[in-house]
Amino acid sequence: MIIVENLSKSFTLHTLGGKQIRACRDISFRVPPGGFLGLSGPSGVGKSTVLKCIYRTYLASSGTIRFNSTACGWVDLAALPDRAVIDIRDREMGYVSQFLKVIPRVSALEVVMEPILSRNSVSRDTARQRAVDLLERLRISSHLFDAYPATFSGGEQQRVNIARAVSWKPRLLLLDEPTASLDQNSIGVVLEILRELRDEGTTMIGIFHDTTLLTSVADSVCHIDNFDALVKSRISDDFVKSSQARRANPEE
Repeated sequence: MIIVENLSKSFTLHTLGGKQIRACRDISFRVPPGGFLGLSGPSGVGKSTVLKCIYRTYLASSGTIRFNSTACGWVDLAALPDRAVIDIRDREMGYVSQFLKVIPRVSALEVVMEPILSRNSVSRDTARQRAVDLLERLRISSHLFDAYPATFSGGEQQRVNIARAVSWKPRLLLLDEPTASLDQNSIGVVLEILRELRDEGTTMIGIFHDTTLLTSVADSVCHIDNFDALVKSRISDDFVKSSQARRANPEE
């Protein structure tokens, strides 16, 4: 599904006389279809930078990011023209950032419905019901559905953020600390939703500082330390069970 090889990213600080700041160096890993790779390591070693390079918020300084697109086949996201990257994002990639960024004065329900309507080609009633179901599962009170997320608490905003990203079931989902501002009950719901998405075939790459959470959902871990990466394969019990179920029912 996605193969990252020797990915490096540096920033040039022109206000400091062209000083070079290294964000990550020679990061390599691969994630198969339906796999979940966790990124771990101390703060500041470039985990979020790796996700942003995949999503092309950042342009990699060197290395390749090969992605198997349904529309374009195998492409290098690090070298693809901007327009082509945007098209692939719109059709195949979801991203949960640490902060919700949406158009002001758009209701929480509309925020979650929008990607369903634009990407899944379903009726407005179907999109609304799916959005309502997600918001209710994520413990957003129904009286807030028509309210603006800008007025919500940090935890509520993040739950809307997650609902929006998963609502249309992207092929590749990038998760940057999706549970950092959530309480334990909400975290449990989010992990349940992620497992369901993975079982339906969504490939994921996620950052979780909580090792227990990371190992409960990821089937392999790329540990980044001192800007270098070491990939450790670790198959979780529930992943093995779901994989066995898919092999037992190959036509599903």
